[in-house]
Amino acid sequence: MREVVIYPGEDGYWIVECPSLPGCISQGKTRAEVLANIEEAIELWIEDVQAHNEWLNEL
Repeated sequence: MREVVIYPGEDGYWIVECPSLPGCISQGKTRAEVLANIEEAIELWIEDVQAHNEWLNEL
């Protein structure tokens, strides 16, 4: 799995970003939820790039 950054949001939710995948960000009520959410977001991000034959190989 890629490195992610987790930090508390102003609304009480946790925010998580995957810096190596532009725009790949998620949130959750707990740290466990936010980690599950970012795993799904990363998978979907990669699927989208592959579906559009974009620059995935450059990462």
